[in-house]
Amino acid sequence: MQQKTITVVIDENGNSSVDLDGFGGQGCEKVLKDFQGGDRAKVERKKAAFYANQARPAQERLHRGGR
Repeated sequence: MQQKTITVVIDENGNSSVDLDGFGGQGCEKVLKDFQGGDRAKVERKKAAFYANQARPAQERLHRGGR
């Protein structure tokens, strides 16, 4: 199982950023929402792993002959 890491950086102006490594797809989004609590993000950038895990189930359905 891949190691999961959460990195939080707070700069000298009080701006913060969160980097989730080892998470993918909806799991990543859930962890971020749980971590944020009631706070909102000004900018949200998703890594390639977020999109890669979303494409897999559709590909698996095609290989199994499902719709």
